[in-house]
Amino acid sequence: MDPESRKLLDKTLELAEENNKILRSMRRSQRVSSIIRFIYWVFIIGSAVGAYYFIQPYLEQIMSIYGGASDVINSFKN
Repeated sequence: MDPESRKLLDKTLELAEENNKILRSMRRSQRVSSIIRFIYWVFIIGSAVGAYYFIQPYLEQIMSIYGGASDVINSFKN
């Protein structure tokens, strides 16, 4: 192999290794981003479910008060 071809081959190898490092870094960033996005949505949905769990007794009280008030208004109409 002549020196010029060898030099070109070495340069190509160096570029391929650099590209491989960059691509691995991009893939790693994509995985981390996907994991963080999943954790974000689990947190959002979990917070909504948890908030409903803690607020549910108050909502039931309000609904029973509303139902009682509705019965009183209907009795006045009759």
